[in-house]
Amino acid sequence: MKNILVLGGTRFFGRKLVELLIEDGHNVVILTRGQSENPFGNKVEHIIADRLNKEEFAKKVEGRTFDIVYDNICYSPNEAHAFCEIFNGKIGKLIFTSSLSTYIADGKEKSETDFDPYHYEIRMGDQEDFTYAEGKRQAEAVFFKYATFPVVAVRFPIVMGENDYTRRLHFHIERIANEEPIGFVNLDAEMSFIHATEAAQFLVWAGMSDINGPYNATANGKISLSDLIKLIESATEKSAKIVFEGNDDIFSPYAISSSWYMTNAKATKRGFQFTNLHDWIQPLVEAIARNKE
Repeated sequence: MKNILVLGGTRFFGRKLVELLIEDGHNVVILTRGQSENPFGNKVEHIIADRLNKEEFAKKVEGRTFDIVYDNICYSPNEAHAFCEIFNGKIGKLIFTSSLSTYIADGKEKSETDFDPYHYEIRMGDQEDFTYAEGKRQAEAVFFKYATFPVVAVRFPIVMGENDYTRRLHFHIERIANEEPIGFVNLDAEMSFIHATEAAQFLVWAGMSDINGPYNATANGKISLSDLIKLIESATEKSAKIVFEGNDDIFSPYAISSSWYMTNAKATKRGFQFTNLHDWIQPLVEAIARNKE
């Protein structure tokens, strides 16, 4: 049994992560701002604190040690640096949820070596000082420079699931079902994805294994945006109204100009077995479409 802290564990794949850790018999502590209910009851210890307030954060975990910390809600170098100052010498390992966004979308398959956080120029700042992608790059660079504990930066593509609070896949299904236009830039662009359950399973594996450094985590395979639209058209029995100009609010969250996908070969070689994207993406689309009815 391990003593584990999860920052951000009440929604989507973070919630599934906590569920899996509880099932495995670990002692789990979650830390949130208290804006969402604790869905786990007395199965976890719930610390309420704002991780952006370094003094409050440090006080709430003062005197505590953890075997593993999962940080799903770090978006800037300042947050990463504060984390290191608080936890250096007090934790065994950090699993940091990073992103495919650390890579530039240039149509080429991305491997871990395409972004090197160990030699990246650090510019300190808060979340609002960076784009999402640059904030994640900077956070990785800070963790790998200042942490005295092992760090795994898990680079996820877009995570899919029925309970996705961002509702990115839902956006497409709802607009097509309602015969509303969706804007795209390049329908031939291909993307990689991972299911929320698999994302949580990978996080557990990353914590319990001896890996460290950057790791891509994505389902096997990729799908073009045009093929994704076809799956949705089949599930909704409606034809998509595709446009290539218009207001921002009609544009797809997946409206990329070039293919943007990654290889999971590094993690596969270390022993993690990924699902095949095409085994679950159609059933997922169909399930979301049914729930809309």
